[in-house]
Amino acid sequence: MNQHVQRNPDLQVICEDGPVIAVNKPSGVISQGAPAGLQSLAEQVKEYLKQKYNKPGTVYLGIPHRLDRPVSGVSIFSRNSKCAARLSDQFAKRQVKKTYLAVLESVPAKAEDFLEDWIYRIPDHSRVEIRSQKTTGAKHARLSYRTLAVNNGRALVEIDLETGRMHQIRIQFASRGCPVVGDEKYGSKITLENPLAIALHAWKLTLNHPIRNEEMTITAAPPQAWKSFGFKLDE
Repeated sequence: MNQHVQRNPDLQVICEDGPVIAVNKPSGVISQGAPAGLQSLAEQVKEYLKQKYNKPGTVYLGIPHRLDRPVSGVSIFSRNSKCAARLSDQFAKRQVKKTYLAVLESVPAKAEDFLEDWIYRIPDHSRVEIRSQKTTGAKHARLSYRTLAVNNGRALVEIDLETGRMHQIRIQFASRGCPVVGDEKYGSKITLENPLAIALHAWKLTLNHPIRNEEMTITAAPPQAWKSFGFKLDE
């Protein structure tokens, strides 16, 4: 099913199933709408499709969801508009199961727990804060996590994201004294070798195939750089 005919050797195509195409997004790459001089992930995927299928002219690519620039992991695209709309609808209705991995700078107080907060986006800034439920514009955020391993004062956690708020995982753990490693915006004191990266990875997405309506799970291996944290990672 996968034919690795791609101009960009760094593009990791991890699934091609009908109109669905998924890639393992590297940390630091902009998902869509990169400024001049930078190539977005969407543009890389369009180039891949254009070459693989010998498509003339403009290549259509639906983008039902996006990952933040410093985050790595599963990114889903669609090769036609009808299926893109069906996938977008699944994300909007929270029918997609999103599982993340994160390396935290400190070990959480509980090995596993639910985190529930109200998140407020600061106007004109790419930043959020935890606020009171009564705050105008604050949105409900909920996730569950379990600690997989602890090493050198850091924790590897698996996270099931129940809501998809801006910077949700980052602020919910940071507000409890456990910022994501490398996430200086929310209090991490560690800078990774790639200064555009943080140790947050979209590990698995489970959704319904937009044509067959069968459940499918797409998994992306964590970045090779994570091996330096000393955790045993499934690939």
